Amino acid sequence: MGVQGTLEYFSDLLSSTKKKKKKKQMQTVALKIRMDCEGCARKVKHVLSGVKGAKSVEVDLKQQKATVTGYVEAKKVLKAAQSTKKKVELWPYVPYTMVANPYISQAYDKKAPPNMVRKVADTANVSETTVDDRYVQIFSDENPNACSIM
Repeated sequence: MGVQGTLEYFSDLLSSTKKKKKKKQMQTVALKIRMDCEGCARKVKHVLSGVKGAKSVEVDLKQQKATVTGYVEAKKVLKAAQSTKKKVELWPYVPYTMVANPYISQAYDKKAPPNMVRKVADTANVSETTVDDRYVQIFSDENPNACSIM
């Protein structure tokens, strides 16, 4: 094993007893940022590239979207983006197939990209009324006294 191998063994043994830091997960953070021109997009990209752990930054001026990929936290990316003095929020849109009722007022947004709606909680559902049952029975084919006009 030799002297060098023995020293490495003891070094590894001692370092493993210390608390190891949790390794951050690779993740993608998408932001909606109000950008008017290429200069704004360049400024946002420069600021977001400076976030510790950011591997890549993509800015889409047409969709007003910035995407940061890397070992980053959403809060830190959001805070860095807010330092540009632009209106910033986490990306609020999801594909309309992922929302139970994509055409309710809370989800539908004219400014959303194609095939996207705002992400809403499942509690915002369309409610049915009990009045509907009366009208259905009045005009039912199974009710002989349903409609005398027919």
